[in-house]
Formats: sequence, structure tokens, C-alpha cells
Amino acid sequence: MLLISVELLLMLIILMFIPGDYAGPCFIGFAIGESLGAAALRVAGGIFTKIADIGADLMKIVFKIKEDDARNPGVIADCTGDNAGDSVGPSADGFETYGVTGVALITFILLAVKDETVQIQLLVWIFMMRVMMVIASGASYFINEYLAKAKYGEARHFNFEAPLTVLVWLTSIVSVVLTYAVSAALIPTLGTTADASLWWKLSTIITCGTLAGAIIPEVVKIFTSTSSAHVREVVAASKEGGASLNILSGLVAGNFSAYWLGMIILLLMGIAYRMSLMINESETLMIAPAVFAFGLVAFGFLGMGPVTIAVDSYGPVTDNAQSVYELSTIEEIPNIKQEIQTQFGFAPDFELGKDNLEKNDGAGNTFKATAKPVLIGTAVVGSTTMIFSIVLELTQGLRPDLLSNLSILYPPFLLGLLAGGAVIYWFTGASIQAVSTGAYRAVEFIKENIKLDDTVKKASIADSKRVVEICTQYAQAGMFNIFVTVFFSTLGFAFLEPYFFIGYLVSIALFGLYQAIFMANAGGAWDNAKKVVETELKAKGTDLHAATVVGDTVGDPFKDTSSVALNPIIKFTTLFGLLAIPLAVSLKEKEGETLTLGLSAAFLAISMVFVWRSFYGMRIKSTGKEK
Repeated sequence: MLLISVELLLMLIILMFIPGDYAGPCFIGFAIGESLGAAALRVAGGIFTKIADIGADLMKIVFKIKEDDARNPGVIADCTGDNAGDSVGPSADGFETYGVTGVALITFILLAVKDETVQIQLLVWIFMMRVMMVIASGASYFINEYLAKAKYGEARHFNFEAPLTVLVWLTSIVSVVLTYAVSAALIPTLGTTADASLWWKLSTIITCGTLAGAIIPEVVKIFTSTSSAHVREVVAASKEGGASLNILSGLVAGNFSAYWLGMIILLLMGIAYRMSLMINESETLMIAPAVFAFGLVAFGFLGMGPVTIAVDSYGPVTDNAQSVYELSTIEEIPNIKQEIQTQFGFAPDFELGKDNLEKNDGAGNTFKATAKPVLIGTAVVGSTTMIFSIVLELTQGLRPDLLSNLSILYPPFLLGLLAGGAVIYWFTGASIQAVSTGAYRAVEFIKENIKLDDTVKKASIADSKRVVEICTQYAQAGMFNIFVTVFFSTLGFAFLEPYFFIGYLVSIALFGLYQAIFMANAGGAWDNAKKVVETELKAKGTDLHAATVVGDTVGDPFKDTSSVALNPIIKFTTLFGLLAIPLAVSLKEKEGETLTLGLSAAFLAISMVFVWRSFYGMRIKSTGKEK
């Protein structure tokens, strides 16, 4: 709530107090700054947390020790990573997505709507809708808190996913109702148009996005929840086929989830498109109303922005709660049960507590997974609005003779589509490479230094710090390589050919959408398959458990590094393109094509150097200690 409210306040200050000539560049700078920060936290945080997670988890197989064993030097790094990568990262991502979507709509309104009265009406409406959505999220939270306490306050066992599901749907319904009510009050008509139905048409488009914010999590749960058939299939496959069939079954779940979520996004955007045809029947209100509709869908995706961030952060909180319990070694403290009974008035049931912590961690895994497609969907749908801003400038107001360049019949555009796909697969490989190499070093150190004899109760502070240092080292190296590559690739493609760059932007958005959904949900299925084995089957320490731990460690960089970092990477590239394309076009007109092509070659050469560094420079090199 506070995070989103602060962002909304900053945007209002820019709109109200910055002179009109500077407000536009201010908003673009604001959005680029958000994207840079979010990308850094998502990439570096995602690499850090999964190096630590894999390093800690693999010890369960190697040494047959319990989850979050206090003697394991990797556990502290794992807890640190949960904060850095799984809590701060998603919050920064949601903060950035919320702001960038608003900037995209503001840019569109200023470029595509010619009537200044309509511009003002739409801008006021957009900001008031944001305020309304924050209020709706806050009110829904307090209502849900009351209901959850009344229903589950005294329960010893219950479905931990249920209160969160109610929160998401309650917020969605409240937001939809208020969307229509506020729109009817603010924009009964727009400008001089006599159409009194525009308010409900625009509200319906936003509702498509708001419903997506509730429907998508429900579909994601089909593939990632501990009670889902897909997760159960991963467990069943692991019983007979070990880690091999575990991994294959998780890949199946991820692929199917990408299909169904793609179809849902297609349906909702299709409805928005049909509504956009009804908005601009006279073709005088705005240019390209369908693009505005898609921007409003992205806007609606984040109608539950505070709730989306909250349920995403729920996962690392439950994960760390379990870790803190184990690190406390509370069960080994003499007379602790009597002490708790005396001081707090109840007799602790440690076995029930541990069981509930693990089940709650499973619910956290599920809702972490549900938030990811919402954020990546917002990035992709919202990027269409930003790409349109570039197209509008390139085609000098959508001139028909220039619009023909946005076609696969125009070779540079087609080649740009190919380039975008290549960059997406480089990015996922480079981010996983950083995790893989860092995890190798972490595992190597932990295996050499872990002490499991009966006299040792906890890992030494020095060993725990060293694991954190390893995670930090590889997170920073991986982030630096990725950032420099993305930066210079964006410049290189922008200077190469403007319509090539448009194809590139479209491609990274579409490839990125499906790659991110696939990886996030495959990882979620593997994670909760392990949780089912631990909590329901009580099979820790068995071959089945070892197989699911392997699957979980494969899924770690899938769901918490590569997939989630694609969101800010896509938006940063698109936003930076808003600045790079005008610069490239202007330079070409003044200095000629030779200079821009030369600069493009130089920028792409630099990016290739860092592509090399991100793979071959980060390769696992044996230290020879095993000989």
C-alpha cells in the first residue's frame, strides 16, 4: 500500500508541478529509472537467492540432513536471498510495473488524443482510477483479515491458500464495481462528443485487466498448487523415474501453462479490442484506440497492485519463517516447553508447528507463482502502448506510406523479429549460467567446510559469511554482464535500422511472455512437488525426496531468476528505445547513414564481448581439488 501510494504521489507531483514541456521527458526518465532499479534487483537478487538456495538444498541429498539445518553454512545465505531476490525484487518489480504502465498511458494520451479537453479528462480519470484501486486494495485487505480471523483463528489445520484466494477475488470484485462507479462520475462524456456510453466502455476494458489479475492466478494454481493434478503427476513420475521423469513432468506443466495463459490473455485483449472499436466509431476521439485499449488492460492488470505485491512477498516470508524456526534450534533448549507455558500461557506443539510452517511454505510457493504471470503479462501488454509511441514518431503520425514498413514484407522488420528471439534465449541462458557457476562454488565450499559431528550445533559465522560472499560475487558479475549486453544491444539495434528495432521490440515482448510463463510455472510445479513429498508423504531422506530436490534445484533459476527478470528487461529495452530511436533518426538525417551504421557495429561488437563473458567467461572451471 505504502509503496504504491508513494509512487502515485511522485507521478502526481510531476504532472501537477512540472511545466508541460518538461513533464513528458520527466515521466520517461522516471520510468527508465524505475526499470533500471527493478532490473538490477531482479537480476542480481534472482541470481543471489538461487545460488544460495541450490547450495543449501543440495546438502540435504549429499549429507541426508534436514531442511534448513543450522549446521549448514548455506542456510543464512538462503535466508538473505529470500529477502534480496524473492521479496525486495518482486516489490521493486511491482513498483516499476505500476509506474511504467501509467507512463505509457500518459504518453499515449498526449500523442494520440488531439483535443486538449479530452486529454485532461482522461489524465484525471487515469489518476483517480489509480487512487481508487489503492483504496479498493486496502479496504479488501481489512475485510479479508476480519473474515480470515473469524473462520481460521482457532483452527489447527486449514488450507493456507484459501484466505489468499479470497483476498485476490474480493479485491478484484471491489475494484470492478468501483471502476464503473468512478468512471460514471468522472467521464459521463468526453470533450464535445455526445456519446454518453464511453464511461462504461472504458470501464469494461479496464475490467478485462482487473479480471485477468484474478483469473490468471487461478489458472496458475492448476499447474503449481500442492493440490493440483500437474504437481501430483510430477510426484508420481518421480516415484518410478527419479529425477529424470520429475524434470520432464515439470517441463510438461510449464509448457501447458504457457498455452492456457496465452489463450486467456488473448481472449481478454480480444474483448478489449472489440470494445475499442465501439469507442472510436467516429474516428475523431483518438488515433489507434486499440492500442489505448491494450494499455488500459495492462492498467487493469495492476488494479490490485498492492495485493499482487503482497501475495508475491508472502512466499519469502513463509520460507524464511521455516528457516528461522530451524536456525533457532528451539527444540533443543532445556525446559523450553515449560518456559513457554509459563510466559505465554500455552503448551507448544513443535511437530504441529513445523508441519504448519511447511504447508504454509507450500502456499507461499503457489502464490509466488501466481503473481509472476500477472507482472510479465502487464509488461508485455503495456509495452504495446510504448512501442506505439515509437511507431507514431517514426511514421510521422501514421502516414500510410511509412506504415507499410511495419510488415514482414519489409525485410528489416522481419529480421528484427528474429533478433528479439535470440536475445531472449541469450538472457535466460546467461542468467542461469551465473546461478549454475555460483552454485557450484557455493556447494564446493559448503561440502568442504560443513561440520556435522555431534558437538556442532550451528555453522560458524565465518563460513556463513563466506557463502554470502560467493553469492554476492557471482550475482554482481552476472548482473554486470547482462546489463551491459542489454544496453549496447538496444543501442546497436536502434542505430542499425528503426523498423528493425520495432520488430526487435515486438519480438522480445512475445518471446519473453511465453518463455517467462513457461519457466515460472515449470519451476513452481517442481518446487511444490518437493513440498508434497515433505509434508504429505513424510518421505524426507528417501530416494523420492532426493529426486524432487533435484527437480526443485533445476526449477529455482527457472522461476526465480530468468523468468521474473524478463519483465523489467523488456520494459527497460522498450523505454530506452523511446530515447534511442529519435537520437538515431536525427543523427542519420544530419550526418548520414555511414555514421549510424558504424556506431551500430561498434555497439553490437561491445554487446557481443559481454555475451561471450556471460557464457564462456562464467563457465564452471574445476579447481582440481577432487583429484
